[in-house]
Amino acid sequence: MNRILIVGAGPAAHRLAERLRHHGHAEALTVLGAEPAPAHHRPLLSHVVAGRLTPEALRMPFPPGTRVLTDTMVTGIDRERREVRAQRGGVGTVHPYDTLVLATGARAAVPAIPGATGDGGRTGDGVTTLRTAADCERITGNTVVVLGGGPLGVETASALAARGTATTLVCDRPHPLYERLGDTGGGMLTELLAREGVRVLGGRTVVRRTPGSVLLDDGTTSRADTLVLCTGAVPAARLARQAGLEVRDGIVVDDRLRTGDPRIHAIGDCAEHRGRAAAGLDAAWAQAEDLAEILTGRDTAHRPVPPVFRLRTRAVDVSCIGSPDAFEAPGVRMLGFTDRDGHRYARLALRDERVVAAVLFGLPQAIATIGLLHRRGQQLPSDRLGLLLGWPPRPSSRESDTYEDAMICLCNNVRRRTLSLAWRAGARTVTALAAATRATTGCGGCGPQVAEQCDLWESEARREPGRAA
Repeated sequence: MNRILIVGAGPAAHRLAERLRHHGHAEALTVLGAEPAPAHHRPLLSHVVAGRLTPEALRMPFPPGTRVLTDTMVTGIDRERREVRAQRGGVGTVHPYDTLVLATGARAAVPAIPGATGDGGRTGDGVTTLRTAADCERITGNTVVVLGGGPLGVETASALAARGTATTLVCDRPHPLYERLGDTGGGMLTELLAREGVRVLGGRTVVRRTPGSVLLDDGTTSRADTLVLCTGAVPAARLARQAGLEVRDGIVVDDRLRTGDPRIHAIGDCAEHRGRAAAGLDAAWAQAEDLAEILTGRDTAHRPVPPVFRLRTRAVDVSCIGSPDAFEAPGVRMLGFTDRDGHRYARLALRDERVVAAVLFGLPQAIATIGLLHRRGQQLPSDRLGLLLGWPPRPSSRESDTYEDAMICLCNNVRRRTLSLAWRAGARTVTALAAATRATTGCGGCGPQVAEQCDLWESEARREPGRAA
């Protein structure tokens, strides 16, 4: 008997439960989630902020036969008794396990700003982080200041501007995403955000929150009905630390995703593997897949996936592949491209004509192609300029082929035909299609298009007699 208990009900836990059932685990499977709502597809939160998707569209139902307890706060782990203690509705509960998986994710890093945060890092009125669908509802008013120049800050500011909110993005570096894009790409991003209606204040930070405004470190103020803190995240490792497990940046695991206790595993944003806490959905899903194989008896060892992120904004397509350190590694050859007027930029690090790291800005076709070549470890074609610019297009023999074979998800190379087959097989929501095809799980930019396709196919099914809806 192997009773599997998962602490955490986010995307990593959802993926693990789905893959465990896929690989034949038929025994007890219980999920404990601290949030009152079911799991949701966090990468698409910016689309909820923009009003392009509803929170309900992000919900991720767990597979049948999974016992899911929401609004359950885990308070401790008894490793000797192999039990987890929790509080639910003010009542103490105990949950036994044979195998325990910690998928507790990460918590928002909240800076100490007078007037914005109180004891324990709690945010005050008109101040919020952005980790859950409920956080989206806390962003109110006509003026918003977003603090943080990383991907989440850029995505949030762009989404707010798209819904007509007067938005200011404050970042402590000269430009947003400066560590990855540098002066050239960062400057282009600032320009394109400004075109969308986002006022970018580079080299600044918020030092005080007052009702309806914020004070910056240069003495100026900016109106802010809401202050959104997009200032990073840290692995949620409190339970593991209290249980005596090794914690560095995250919960330390080996190649079988085990902690120092062989009955306890950790995956997702809370886990640290080979000295690195790998944040992001791709890393979490890869860990969930490998752990599902391990827990169902397969001889699998986890190998970390290269860090990749896609910017989820309509302002511009941006992708960063590999570690920034790879650009400085010995033996790499640099390839660059800059088109300032067209707001296009590329920087590639090559070894043996294979991409080890890349920064791609305003080059959507190159993002899809180079991402695929990187994942497969394949050499670049000889026409490097044509690769970056995405030409020439491949001709199609029939118009219907062009429509069905249209690429919907550039990140994961998912075509409309693939989505249609999954929909006909029963994946009738955005999150179900994400689980079946991985569409929307990269940058999330295709989320609205996938939602539109769901509505279209549902409408067609209702109009056609005898066709299952």
